[in-house]
Amino acid sequence: MAYVPVPKDLTAVKTKVMLNLTKRQLICFGSGILVGVPLFFLIRSKVSVSAASISMILVMVPFFLLAMYEKNGLPLEKILRNIFRVYFLRPKRRPYETNNFYAVLERQEKLDEEVKQIVQKANTRGQKSNRGRNRKGEAAGR
Repeated sequence: MAYVPVPKDLTAVKTKVMLNLTKRQLICFGSGILVGVPLFFLIRSKVSVSAASISMILVMVPFFLLAMYEKNGLPLEKILRNIFRVYFLRPKRRPYETNNFYAVLERQEKLDEEVKQIVQKANTRGQKSNRGRNRKGEAAGR
């Protein structure tokens, strides 16, 4: 009995458009042909055929890689973009920082203590000034 392998994750299955190629592969191969073949005919008259074919191959290889290369579900241009970000855009040194909740609580406790001391000083000053007013009032009333 013949068995057909069916992938368990159907999101990884890519729809084939023509000649068992995906739309992305067709576009990349087509653009590679549009660039490489005219280049071959332009260069062939000036250099040997083998040099023209090698130059055509070197020009078409990036298109082939864009069409076929994929690592961890990412196409080549996304991999190159990530590499560019890591090496040129992001800082080289990334210090490890955490949000220490215990330190925040300690700072808040210190601030609460300072506020309590300020309020207590204000209350004692207020009581002293009220005593002075009462004494002045008593002296004026005598």
